[in-house]
Amino acid sequence: MNIVLVVFDSLRKDCIGFYGKPFWGRVFTPHLDAFAQESVVFTNAFPESLPTLPARRALYTGRRTYPFVNGDFRLKGDFVGAAGWGPIPEDQPTVAEILRETGYRTTLISDVYHMFKPSKNFWRGFDQWTFLRGQETDPARSGPRLTKEEINKWLPEDLQTEGSIRFIQQCIMNMHDRWTNEEEFFAPRVFREAAKWLQQNQDAEKFFLVIESFDPHEPWIVPQYYRKLYLKEDGPEQIKSGYSEQQLGSYLLKRTQANYSGEATMCDRWFGFFIESMKLMGLLDNTIVIVTSDHGHSIGDRSYMGKRGYPSMPEVYEIPLMIRFPEAKYKRKICDVFVQHHDIAAQILHTAKVKNLPVLDGIAFLEKALKNQPIRDHVTVGWGPNPTVITAEWWLNFKMDMTGILLYRRKGKDTFKKNYAAQYPNVVKNLMDIAVKDAGGSFPQWLVEMAKKQMDAPGCSDLAARK
Repeated sequence: MNIVLVVFDSLRKDCIGFYGKPFWGRVFTPHLDAFAQESVVFTNAFPESLPTLPARRALYTGRRTYPFVNGDFRLKGDFVGAAGWGPIPEDQPTVAEILRETGYRTTLISDVYHMFKPSKNFWRGFDQWTFLRGQETDPARSGPRLTKEEINKWLPEDLQTEGSIRFIQQCIMNMHDRWTNEEEFFAPRVFREAAKWLQQNQDAEKFFLVIESFDPHEPWIVPQYYRKLYLKEDGPEQIKSGYSEQQLGSYLLKRTQANYSGEATMCDRWFGFFIESMKLMGLLDNTIVIVTSDHGHSIGDRSYMGKRGYPSMPEVYEIPLMIRFPEAKYKRKICDVFVQHHDIAAQILHTAKVKNLPVLDGIAFLEKALKNQPIRDHVTVGWGPNPTVITAEWWLNFKMDMTGILLYRRKGKDTFKKNYAAQYPNVVKNLMDIAVKDAGGSFPQWLVEMAKKQMDAPGCSDLAARK
């Protein structure tokens, strides 16, 4: 059986129409909705660790990244994005390496530039890996530089800092010559390249294809007609995240939400193009297709713009997960079992019937999930010095120095509005004990010290933007 894994960066679960809608209104995703109708859909899927690179380490290996032991990376050629923001450890075989050894033709199509920076090695095990240049601050182009007038067009003056100007400068330089043709935007390029690979590799006996779309990650740059699906009113542009409790004003917030929604819809359109290509080539009859994201993004939720590890919230931590079987077997099956990124890796290897598996932390979950049998009663999600433990009823977020305890109910009228930590100390103790146990019995001291210094876990764009 062929296996296709599609990973979107920063795609919120509630921005896929099948799952619901964000607080600002429904997002138009007809192709992902149609895919969900033919898939097993998971409602309790979470990252193993965040943000971009730690999430992919777990997804690509089936091993936990949390609690970030030996994860204090200071590597040349990159900023320090977060704990665990480094290459895949050399002693951890990747899913691609294992599948290639068993006869799979393995390929990675990606524009997630963090994966290809100096010192990174996320292409390990792929017979072909294609890096599509130009996302965000990838140094794909060095000119022409933006004028002050152009910077003001793309970045409101009251949001301009040295770091944010540098960010916008590179982003817009990378977009030169792309504006007039939607096919040259990033998500279209990724899915067009993936469809081309299918055409070129029809002789493969079996293949493992990983498609990584950095969209709908910021900067939220889309053809105007996508934004106008959600906001027809013209005005100042706003395409980046401030990673703070910004007060953008009514119009700029609506503009940001419309740009994000438009980018999600553009991703949906070109995902649909890829799935239609698979259908035309007869590949949907012998391929399992897995669609997920690494995490979400707050876009005005609780007055915050960005993604963060403390306080952790559902719009960032809950992720979509849809798995389509050949001939749409088990279609419209909805599962509420707890699943994480490292479980997806384990399931892929199980689906491929790999023997003599290496040590895995993930659990192959589909057999039990299809019978509505749980594989675990909680998940622990790591982000820097701020673990989150989630059960069916509770959501605990705290700092590794055992301070800053936030205990929320996941269901009810006051969901994520009231901190129950003082009211339920036994629940807090039990969940904190789980976090420590899942960390192997203790937290790394360097992260405990980070927590004591009140240092938060940045998002992957945060450090560059704050300088």
